[in-house]
Amino acid sequence: MNLQDKVIVVTGAGSGIGRALVARFKQETPKQIVAVDINLDNAIETADLYDCVAMHADVSNEQDLQRVIDQTEADFGPIDLFCSNAGVAAGESEQSPLDQWQFSWDVNVMSHVLAARLLVPRMTERGEGYLLNTASAAGLLNQIGGAAYGTTKHAAVGFGEWLSLTYRHQGLNVSMLCPQAVRTAMTTGEASDTESIQAAAVDGMMEPEELAEVTVQGLADERFLILPHSEVEMYMKRKTDDYDRWLKGMNRLSQALHNG
Repeated sequence: MNLQDKVIVVTGAGSGIGRALVARFKQETPKQIVAVDINLDNAIETADLYDCVAMHADVSNEQDLQRVIDQTEADFGPIDLFCSNAGVAAGESEQSPLDQWQFSWDVNVMSHVLAARLLVPRMTERGEGYLLNTASAAGLLNQIGGAAYGTTKHAAVGFGEWLSLTYRHQGLNVSMLCPQAVRTAMTTGEASDTESIQAAAVDGMMEPEELAEVTVQGLADERFLILPHSEVEMYMKRKTDDYDRWLKGMNRLSQALHNG
């Protein structure tokens, strides 16, 4: 996908990966970028930095997404690329409160479903459109110390697969962005001491700007899986080559991290 003259929406654009995507996309001279965040002040800051438009939305709320999509298309034309990037980390284990599991499900999975419900009919009717959904390497490899995160990110990848296999022939492109640890508010500070972050960062912490560069190339190649950390593909092959051996190895890593 060539981003020049395209209308692009990025959710979770107020900071971290979302802001880095906006910054990098801006270099491709799109027609317009809409920076969406649940924190409107952060979205406005992104918009001021990169000369784009800020909008507020809770991505787990269908009415909010409907408003963002309708307003964007009314003001700037059909959305060419919708980046469903907002995500949360909550629910460490099966014992975590059910509201944490529901929160993870609503943001990490249903936000993609809701965006697709609204955009797929429009995109397939005109025979083109692109959905970039941020999942995680956890959606391919799971997440030590993050039960709800690993589970919901698996579901997000599965839904992306379903969209691609169902609508690809109607002009819909889908990519899943699946990084390991990226230096954001979710992975730094006190959070960096948790088992889940230590496990994700075993191959190092990537800067958001580096991830954004890889993402632009992945979109240009129209790859379904965009893997900023090249090691993830190798880990996937190990997992599928010998599932039981992989699980035993992950269990050993989990024990090591838990025991310090």
